[in-house]
Amino acid sequence: MLQSSRFLMKTKFIFVTGGVCSSLGKGIAASSIGALLKSAGFSVFPMKLDPYLNVDPGTMSPFQHGEVFVTDDGAETDLDLGHYERFIDTALTKEATVTTGQIYTEVLERERRGDYLGGTIQIVPHITRAIRERIVLAAKVSRADIVLVEIGGTVGDIEGEPFLEAIRHMRYQLGSSQTLFVHLTLLPYLAASGELKTKPTQASVRELRRIGIAPDLILARSDLPIEAKHLKKIALFCDVSEECVIPAPTVDSIYHIPANYEKFGITKLIEKQLNLPFKKPKLQKWEQLSAACHRKKNKLRIACVGKYTDLDDAYISVNEALKAAALDINHEVEIVWVNSEKLTKKDSPEWQKVRSAAGILVPGGFGERGIEGKILVAEFARKKKIPYFGLCLGMQILVIEFARNVLKLADANSEEFNPKSKNPVINFIPNQRKLRKKGGTMRLGAYRCELQPGSISRKLYGKKFISERHRHRYEVNNGYRDVLETAGLRIAGNNPEGNLVEISEVKGHPFMLGCQFHPEFLSRPFRPHPLFLGFIKAAAKK
Repeated sequence: MLQSSRFLMKTKFIFVTGGVCSSLGKGIAASSIGALLKSAGFSVFPMKLDPYLNVDPGTMSPFQHGEVFVTDDGAETDLDLGHYERFIDTALTKEATVTTGQIYTEVLERERRGDYLGGTIQIVPHITRAIRERIVLAAKVSRADIVLVEIGGTVGDIEGEPFLEAIRHMRYQLGSSQTLFVHLTLLPYLAASGELKTKPTQASVRELRRIGIAPDLILARSDLPIEAKHLKKIALFCDVSEECVIPAPTVDSIYHIPANYEKFGITKLIEKQLNLPFKKPKLQKWEQLSAACHRKKNKLRIACVGKYTDLDDAYISVNEALKAAALDINHEVEIVWVNSEKLTKKDSPEWQKVRSAAGILVPGGFGERGIEGKILVAEFARKKKIPYFGLCLGMQILVIEFARNVLKLADANSEEFNPKSKNPVINFIPNQRKLRKKGGTMRLGAYRCELQPGSISRKLYGKKFISERHRHRYEVNNGYRDVLETAGLRIAGNNPEGNLVEISEVKGHPFMLGCQFHPEFLSRPFRPHPLFLGFIKAAAKK
């Protein structure tokens, strides 16, 4: 049984599941619900339960799982936590992410210690209890009014069943006034018959009910308008009231979704089910954002040069940070993806994308593939005075290019790409050199940075000290700092505790700036990040 305590009796739990297929947008749905509840005055803590066996997504390819989002306390997490933070504007912690890998590791470590007194370890009750304990821990640590839990994957996935069983137990133990089930499902369109079909939704709900979970709210996803007859049919066959079937049509901006849900009274329905005081969401800022998105704006083309360019989710936080900054100055950013592997040939069509852009951004990444193309782009940006913004690896590229072409160190490189380079201007962070394990061993989470007077960065932030999130093993080699600065590379930001370079700027350039951290993780739709805003303003001037 769940431990009883005064705070837990007050905490409400909302569980969001998905049906029919993946990629429906459960994370956006959960984020939108959280945004509405926060706008109504409730404190909300979102969390993601991922059924994969990895301990975290830190070692996964971006092509497999999209970007890895990092929290202040250094947790490497699913990209949905980025959506939660942007919508709800709450800094999350490691308690917000749970995976099957973490749960099994924890249970097996307990078994090795003898915590189970010789018992047979089983999925039920041991694994499901460990899952429930992690949900309760999130409630304890956050002390939020509402814990909003997204279950990864699709109902029917084998690996997801222990998580569904765990939340069924929570309903059994806490009751319907403390728990609420939201099911996001797809209404596919059949062109041959010219109609939306509700049967897959009925089958998905039937599968949930087989497990013992009956949805309280159903969000019906569709690329086409959903008619009242569809909502009535879903209500009838899925045993929910008609008002609890809410249309979730595709919209042109994810930031329209909270207001769309609220048109159907979703906040009031949740408050009624959970015996919460009725509070109407204050949606003024969301309405203003929606209006800004619809407003006619100037187009601004930005070239994003990377190697995971075939999947937008690989750089989702960068995308959203660029959009937020552009919107702030009434521009619409047009992101042009450039494959850096194809830039080593001067006549590559990819170069036309670079030349047509008002600004160039090089995001983070790992490995040697595509590096030389990025260095060529950095050289182009420096010589042509094109605004350049380097994130993590993008800053290291800036430094390597500067060392090669300004300092004339032809073999300047990173130890990551060429361990035998005679001029490793980028090297291992000292405490990283002896590490052998890959997972969870980088310099992760928030670290302080002191900004130098007179730098572009100091002007943009408007303060001396900042804190930003990191995810890297390599840094600027301090042995080259003096010669780099003498040649015109300003060390604009420094970590005072470790004496590590955090920000570098090319003097005399309108905006050629690289940062070792990931500022995109702190950008918000209502509050663009200062560095992204500075970059976009510089590009707009061009």
